[in-house]
Amino acid sequence: MDMKGKVVLITGGAGALGQTVVPAFVSTGASVILGDRTPVQMPGITALKADFTDHTQVRNLVDEVVRTSGRLDALINLVGGFATGRLVETDVSLWERMLTMNLTSAFLLSQAVLPFMLQHGQGRIVHVAARAALEPFAGAAAYIVSKAGLIGLIRTLSSELEGSGVTVNAVLPSTIDTPANRRAMPAADPSKWARPDSIAHTLTFLASEAASQINGALISIG
Repeated sequence: MDMKGKVVLITGGAGALGQTVVPAFVSTGASVILGDRTPVQMPGITALKADFTDHTQVRNLVDEVVRTSGRLDALINLVGGFATGRLVETDVSLWERMLTMNLTSAFLLSQAVLPFMLQHGQGRIVHVAARAALEPFAGAAAYIVSKAGLIGLIRTLSSELEGSGVTVNAVLPSTIDTPANRRAMPAADPSKWARPDSIAHTLTFLASEAASQINGALISIG
């Protein structure tokens, strides 16, 4: 994908998935801004610090990106968290943490970037949800419900954005093949998991001009 001249904000980009996604966007020629609570420097990017569960910090970061870059073409949202626990044993603090990390952060980011994108009649918003939101399993109630809420947000927003030139889509990975997941599940077969490079390739496509007619898509990976 050729995205020269485009500005892409990748939130949560310092995590394991971001180690593959961020370089993939740099390779397209885009100007990449990595946002994270603990940002890391990578070649060819600008790193900014923010807590994406905090309304003020989200607004300030997006405003800074627009002020310094003069444009914002795509938001790639990798922010999220995972926790196990059946519903009956889930403490309310864990429930609220999953909703905040996986759903509220996506709401705040989408709301913050939309005014600029709508004003200019173009933009791409892509969130990372989870296949488990459509195919739930026992033992991760708060996580699965929060990701299902994210899908509801995406579907609602896609309807609101129809015809605006701005699109919102999502990738829904199964278990992602990361070193941490391999350590946590040594008996599992990682060949069946979602590869970070497959996720990165799909994200770059959805952020590109080639995906201008795709809105509200939920793409399962792995």
